[in-house]
Amino acid sequence: MRVSDQTVRSALQSCPKLSTTPLRRERQRDSRGIEESFTLKRKLWVLMLAVSAAMMPLAAIAQVAPDRAPRADATEPTYKYQAYAGFSYTSLNQVNQSRYGLIGGNVGVSRNFGRFFAVTAEGAFYSTPLENTNPGNPGNPSVDMVLFGPEVHGHVATRWSVFARALLGGEHTGGESMTPNVSFAGGAGLGVEFGLTPRWVIRASGDDIASSFSVTNNSSQLGYSAHMRRNSRAGLGIAYRF
Repeated sequence: MRVSDQTVRSALQSCPKLSTTPLRRERQRDSRGIEESFTLKRKLWVLMLAVSAAMMPLAAIAQVAPDRAPRADATEPTYKYQAYAGFSYTSLNQVNQSRYGLIGGNVGVSRNFGRFFAVTAEGAFYSTPLENTNPGNPGNPSVDMVLFGPEVHGHVATRWSVFARALLGGEHTGGESMTPNVSFAGGAGLGVEFGLTPRWVIRASGDDIASSFSVTNNSSQLGYSAHMRRNSRAGLGIAYRF
């Protein structure tokens, strides 16, 4: 079978068109994919630059800001108990015609519950008059008392702390035949402490203690009526924490 030249020429002209059409389509798809990839990369770079710009001020602040100093009381050891002993003074208003208060001593112990709260117990005895001039106090009076109560305290400086307390208990006035023998007593007080070491402390305090005794030489006909009187107290001593 003889194929004419015209037929061959027509076949050759039609083959490139058929073969190049799919290639063009593939090239168009590849170019679109490349364009889309470049667009995503550009958006990603812009997002990364924006995040870096936003984080730079935070990093600068973190480098410039100084470290916060630790709290002084955060590193201090804590103790459950504190024992106290010292000199003390009390006025003597329940004794008629008394002119001078009495000097003595007091001891106490406190049990801490946390950083700010404690329960304290205290005993005191007073027998020496503040002055021995003539005339002085009538007779030979003395005072002893036992008191209990809550206490709140806290640091106000590196070595300084303050406390406040409320005390209740009993008080006895001797040497003057006071009635009753032991009176209900109580009051409030304030104080300050200075730490010599973490364990040893100088302690000063002041209280206002009320008690009720009858007047001297009262009789049963008068019912031994009690009269409440307030006595100021002051103390200075040393305490040990453990």
